[in-house]
Amino acid sequence: MTVTDEAMARDFQAHRDHLMGVAYRLTGTRADAEDAVQETWLRLSTVEEPGAIRNLRAWLTTVVGRVCLDRLRSATARRESYVGPWLPEPVVTPLGSPVGEDPLDAAVRDDGLRIAALLVLDHLTPEQRVAFVLHDAFDVPFADIAGTLGCTEATARQHATRARRAMAKADPPARATLDEQRAVVERFVAAIASGDISRVLSLLHPNTVLIGDGGGKARTARHLMVGPDKVARFFLGLYRLHGFLTLAGQPVLVNGDLGVLLTEIPAGPHNGGRDRRITTFALRDGLITAIYDIVNPDKLTTIPDQPDDSTPTTPNGNPAEQPHQSHDQPGD
Repeated sequence: MTVTDEAMARDFQAHRDHLMGVAYRLTGTRADAEDAVQETWLRLSTVEEPGAIRNLRAWLTTVVGRVCLDRLRSATARRESYVGPWLPEPVVTPLGSPVGEDPLDAAVRDDGLRIAALLVLDHLTPEQRVAFVLHDAFDVPFADIAGTLGCTEATARQHATRARRAMAKADPPARATLDEQRAVVERFVAAIASGDISRVLSLLHPNTVLIGDGGGKARTARHLMVGPDKVARFFLGLYRLHGFLTLAGQPVLVNGDLGVLLTEIPAGPHNGGRDRRITTFALRDGLITAIYDIVNPDKLTTIPDQPDDSTPTTPNGNPAEQPHQSHDQPGD
């Protein structure tokens, strides 16, 4: 490697964390983000006169956007054969820990990278998503975005405008404070343990949804579940089947929001077992408005199990209540 190559590598490394944040916001998966960043480096390394690049950060942001656009177009086709609902690949960090070395650890503390917001982005066209993210989140000029999309500047502006309208119409819930999240989820777990459906319903928003992503490879809700009554009965059914294992696990941060890492437990004489999963929540008006259950093992490969003292806990770290067990099957 020449001195020029070493300098280029150092310059690129200085922007790598930023590029990972851009690519993850655009693709919703760590693997695609890492591949896009690597492809961006390869394109930089082939530039004959890198010194001619006046603003390297802007140049790299535009290039990674172009790479992600190609991946988004491919993902749109792949998604048609995906089994069941799709959720973004979560970024999971220990609860209460400082920002780590993972470039996405700091990025997901941004409100725009919570699961609820990424889900809305996923419903945009690839062109709308790229135009909106690059301009509104990273201040890339529309002239550069037009070059990325292969369209006129006016068309690039239209893509961003339509994306903003879609985001405003979807109105994803804003991030609640961790204290509020913890209090509501704790009451939810206690209500499930009580077996009282009225208590469970009192904590669910009228527009509550449960989205389970198993990708056809693990067990979760098979279809999008809409409405507090269906969601409440689903969890009460799980509780009758699994008892204290239903939501007892290691509290973690999932894209900056409170969640639970649930390890795999084989089926036994007193429980139906469970697949390894990440479960997290979104709140609106102090009530649970969405529950995201990410079970597809392909999306959990980078998440290590947290230290476990073999005592299941609820999201505030307290030991989980252990009720009588039953073998009733939950409804779907």
